[in-house]
Amino acid sequence: MRCAAHPDTETTLRCGKCGRPICPRCLVQTPVGARCPDCARLSKLPTYRVSVQFYLRATGTALGMAVVTGLIWGVIGNFLPFILLNLLLAAAVGWAIGEVTGLAVNRKRGRWLAVIGGIAVAVSYAVNLFTFGMIPVGVVGWILDLVGLGAGVYVAVMRLR
Repeated sequence: MRCAAHPDTETTLRCGKCGRPICPRCLVQTPVGARCPDCARLSKLPTYRVSVQFYLRATGTALGMAVVTGLIWGVIGNFLPFILLNLLLAAAVGWAIGEVTGLAVNRKRGRWLAVIGGIAVAVSYAVNLFTFGMIPVGVVGWILDLVGLGAGVYVAVMRLR
């Protein structure tokens, strides 16, 4: 017998569903046995199948949340001038953006959704920085802000990845 997809390869294997001859390169192991690629119908899980509509919805939601959380971040930062509070606020902003964006896209997951969430946290930090003029003072202030921003991005990415 010769493989249906690779006629130059001899084989003794057959698809468990349609009976077509397959070689080890074509073989797809499934829970019910060896199948050809057509019968195995490899596809992504529905959670990871994200359409353009979901990407647009995620982008709009994430940017809207970025503006809102950036304003809240600035208000809280102005009333409570605690130096390490920015770390906690950044993580909270990341969680809020990731959670609301996840809800908006029906709990879909994916690399590009995580990128959208991470960018939204950075936009939120920029809204906080430029709206309230809370520019960090000194090297330590910048380092703490960047660590906080990194924590917020990490939390948002983990919620959407």
